[in-house]
Amino acid sequence: MKSLIRIILLATVISLFHPFLTFASTVQVEILHSRDKYPAEGSYPILFRLKISKPWYIHGTRSEGEGLIPTLLSFQESPGLEVEEVKFPEPEKKKFPYTSKPIEIYSGIVLVRATLAVLGTVPSGRQVIKGNLSYQACSPTLCLPPENVSVHLSADIVPHGIPTDALNQELFLSAQREMPHEKGLPGMRSGAGFLLTLFGLFLWGLALNLTPCVYPLIPITVSYFGGRSQKVSANTIMHGMLYILGLALTNSVLGLTAALSGGMLGAVLQQPLVLIFVAGVMTALGLSFFGFWEFRIPIALTKIASKTYGGYIGTFFMGLTLGIVAAPCLGPFILALLTYVGQKGDPFLGFFYFFILSLGLGLPLSFLAIFSGALDKLPRSGDWLLWVRKFMGWVLVGMAAYMISPLIPHHLGKLGLLAAVAASAGIHLGFLDRSGIGLRRFSNLKKLVGICLIGGGVVYLISSASEREGIKWIPYDQDIIAAAAKEKKPLILDFYADWCPPCVTMEKRIFKDPEVVRLSQNLIAMRLDLTRHQSFQDEVLKQYGVRGVPTVIFLDRKGEEEKDLRVETYVGRFEFLDRLRKHLERSATER
Repeated sequence: MKSLIRIILLATVISLFHPFLTFASTVQVEILHSRDKYPAEGSYPILFRLKISKPWYIHGTRSEGEGLIPTLLSFQESPGLEVEEVKFPEPEKKKFPYTSKPIEIYSGIVLVRATLAVLGTVPSGRQVIKGNLSYQACSPTLCLPPENVSVHLSADIVPHGIPTDALNQELFLSAQREMPHEKGLPGMRSGAGFLLTLFGLFLWGLALNLTPCVYPLIPITVSYFGGRSQKVSANTIMHGMLYILGLALTNSVLGLTAALSGGMLGAVLQQPLVLIFVAGVMTALGLSFFGFWEFRIPIALTKIASKTYGGYIGTFFMGLTLGIVAAPCLGPFILALLTYVGQKGDPFLGFFYFFILSLGLGLPLSFLAIFSGALDKLPRSGDWLLWVRKFMGWVLVGMAAYMISPLIPHHLGKLGLLAAVAASAGIHLGFLDRSGIGLRRFSNLKKLVGICLIGGGVVYLISSASEREGIKWIPYDQDIIAAAAKEKKPLILDFYADWCPPCVTMEKRIFKDPEVVRLSQNLIAMRLDLTRHQSFQDEVLKQYGVRGVPTVIFLDRKGEEEKDLRVETYVGRFEFLDRLRKHLERSATER
């Protein structure tokens, strides 16, 4: 009888404390390779299979609040070898008695996807990169202390060009299907990239204060706020905040409209007459900076904007009105951003991007509104300001040259036009302009800027003319696409336009990369150039659901799109190589 009681007590203790006795092995990490060997100068998918023991689960990667510790898989820096783009699958959401709302968790077997980047500097042979998986294991009733599991990724590196064999392709395809869709703001990465994007937009807004249509807003702002108070107080600060919010709201509605309208707002630039008109407007604005003539806001708008309205509502209305006044001049400067948010079709993204941009635009005016009453006089301008105005005039002329360059048929002609503008600006600003001629330091600075502009134009012309050859694109042809599907050949279709800055950047940095060019030889590379309008393009854009450029779609051996590989924004070299390799690997499997 005593033995039976002891057995029962022992079983009870084990059942109660079993979780604590097994916590050391709650998660095991297994590395799954996509290739038997990894050639240098490339990036390759890799999987980490996490085996989570029952009854445990681990938290998601974004767990916040309530004392929850998120799961993190990170790797140390290693010369020539990097683990990038670590992506966990979509987590499960579950509520527990100790949480106020459902939380993200992982349990059982979890496939974590990442990219192994092998640089050209890494030596051949077995290479190891060390990592760490940090997590907290919990059950429905209790949690264990945070744990760390060491991860040693060992890879056999071979020289570039050595043939290798694919491994675990079914698992990699399965992991790709389980990857979550992008959350939050499309086209924006979380973390530092997200903050840098917002900071860049804010700085862009600050730079827009140098455009000509903003200058008339300065005296209007001073005249409206100057008589309110001779000192800064909470009341004046509130007026300044409402002023900038009104200005931001006007421009944000522009972004919201672009997102809701969808389509390619930049498509209007396919018409030569539109390009000539926009370039002409920019040139006219640039010449006004040189003093040839002066643009003035229509008197009716000036009277409306400068009319005094009482209270906070009046200040907010002032901001709304001035946003309308400045909008016509800012249009050419924000066209690329309008096209981008129109392509994404996300209303929140469009509103938020333009709101941040407008905060940068309105901040100087807001400060002027707050402190205008305390200013006895504005800072005295001098020759330096006249020179800066002429510099901005050349910036506008350069933008006009860039806008009209798609109409020049020869590549060297486009390069020569932009180089000529830079050299002309350098000669004028550095040596011909007479502003500040009596100031020695300022004159030396002008000459230095002039030499830099002339030298930059020459270097740009030489370097661009001798660029390496990129992907050999075939002009769009529906018959070739049909023949490729019939002959079981993979194909990529790139939608491009000269008026699309991300497209131009991808052409230079991605599509001329040696590894990308080499891999493109294993498939048909086709491009639909949208720089000029073509009669059939609307039907093609509708067929493939293309909302904007850049867009790259991948067609398999059956002529069907692999939607998970589609590119709809600027992507880096490693990411594009990763998608291109997946496309080729899947095609090899199909064959």
